[in-house]
Amino acid sequence: MIRVLGIETSCDETAASVVALDDASAPRILSNVVLSQIAEHAAFGGVVPEIAARAHVEALDGIVEAALADSGTDLRDIDAIAATAGPGLVGGLIVGLMTAKAIAAAAGKPLLAINHLEGHALTARLTDGLAFPYLLLLVSGGHTQIVRVAGVGDYRRWATTIDDALGEAFDKTAKMLGLPYPGGPNVEKAAVAGDPTRFAFPRPMKGSAQPDFSFSGLKTAVRQAAQAIAPLTEQDVADVCASFQTAVSDALADRVSRALARFKTEFPHEKQPALVVAGGVAANRMIKATLETLCDKAGFRFVAPPLKLCTDNAAMIAWAGIERLNENLEEDDAFDFVPRSRWPLDAVSAPVVGSGRRGAKA
Repeated sequence: MIRVLGIETSCDETAASVVALDDASAPRILSNVVLSQIAEHAAFGGVVPEIAARAHVEALDGIVEAALADSGTDLRDIDAIAATAGPGLVGGLIVGLMTAKAIAAAAGKPLLAINHLEGHALTARLTDGLAFPYLLLLVSGGHTQIVRVAGVGDYRRWATTIDDALGEAFDKTAKMLGLPYPGGPNVEKAAVAGDPTRFAFPRPMKGSAQPDFSFSGLKTAVRQAAQAIAPLTEQDVADVCASFQTAVSDALADRVSRALARFKTEFPHEKQPALVVAGGVAANRMIKATLETLCDKAGFRFVAPPLKLCTDNAAMIAWAGIERLNENLEEDDAFDFVPRSRWPLDAVSAPVVGSGRRGAKA
């Protein structure tokens, strides 16, 4: 049996988890402790990196102790320590990786520096036993990508955003409309009572041969529509949210449909191809329903891990550690690894540069 302690501190969740795997059974999440910092950042309408890093420092030791206690193990039972080393907010990454280094050094355990995106990419193998290859749609506050996952460490990015990530667009739309943080769930909640046809928002990149995403123009259209009818009533806000959410769903369906067609071309012998959706935006019910319908029509299996494993968590980091141990992909110099605020999952594909305001997306 392999037991790995995972640590995740890339943004505003402090998390630790113990995951186990043996030859005779499916992987088991023995513990998964996540402490959210939403309350600390709510007044600012978004994550403040310095506050996040300090909160990680204050909480992480207790979170690790709780994860070990919940799993019924102690450090003597742990085979390796896996920690998120990027991408993310560098202050939080330093806290988590340095803590993992200290634990591993003191206990004499191997250390694995894990790419946060690889944790998302491999979660479906933890929850659903999914075999390679498959497609991953990662939609979160920091990333919007379509990635071909052919094996542990074998990833190719097929599409990414040329400007804003989708989660960022949700959060900024909420802020423009006076909705509380976090934006995504509150936009979805308001949209329930809204008219999705009232505002004809653009479907960015729809129909384009270029496979990438863009959400900056949609965000601008939302701001212009809101300013034109200000002051906004509660119904106005609901209609804007519903129209925005519909535009996002349509745009995603168009972009993803191209990736599904490409996957079938490149892997014609796959009898049951799969699309995995991960990241916080995967919790949106309309987006999920749209993608499920798209997959049904294209003959794809739709896989969405449970919400608690789609958002940031340490179980996915521990599992990525186990996957790397099984493939003998652990690095000899992990104790010298420096946290990376940007760390592309696919190091081969060239960065995509949009307007130049943000430069290359990870």
